[in-house]
Amino acid sequence: MEIKKSPKADLEKSKGLGLLMGLVVALSVIFVGFEWSETDIKIATNEGVADILAEEEMEITRPEEAPPPPPPPPPPAVAEVLQVVEDDVKLDDIEIASSEDDASSAQVEAYTPPAVVEEEEESSQQIFTVVETMPEFPGGQGALLSFLAKSIKYPVIAQENGIQGRVTCSFVVNQDGSIVDAEVMRGVDPSLDKEALRVINSMPKWSPGKQRGKPVRVKYTVPVTFRLQ
Repeated sequence: MEIKKSPKADLEKSKGLGLLMGLVVALSVIFVGFEWSETDIKIATNEGVADILAEEEMEITRPEEAPPPPPPPPPPAVAEVLQVVEDDVKLDDIEIASSEDDASSAQVEAYTPPAVVEEEEESSQQIFTVVETMPEFPGGQGALLSFLAKSIKYPVIAQENGIQGRVTCSFVVNQDGSIVDAEVMRGVDPSLDKEALRVINSMPKWSPGKQRGKPVRVKYTVPVTFRLQ
């Protein structure tokens, strides 16, 4: 059976027209694409050129540094003026007095150091407790104890009352070894204290104490023991 086509439904006639329209649309799209990419490149190029021009303008308009001021001019040279004096000019003679010419006018006084009397007096009056060389009883410490034992006379009142003990006495050994200023530092009984002072004051001269090689006054302490047999 033969199929008959309607002349209105026949698409073969419009096939060529559709192909032509497709080509036109494709070309239009390609042309638009090319135009778009060239516009972007031109815009980017124009911006880069503008930045370079701006930098050049900034460099051109940068103020130049002011040159340093010139150094001050040197001071004018002063010419030395030499004054020439003639040899035949006579000058007045001036006499200069010197102490070497006249020995009588030069008074030479010998230096005399100030007297140290006050210091010596003060040192002689000063009383030391400890010195380089302490004073010593003639014969030493053993001779001192023997002298005290022989010289003491036990008071009768103290013997009757059974009083005994140790009396501590102090005294000053002078520069000549004499004993002065004896006193009781620690007593036991008035009768014993009095006897102890009597024995201390009856001691012979001691060897004086020395400080820096010179005799000085030294305070000394001696215990006097009273003991009943």
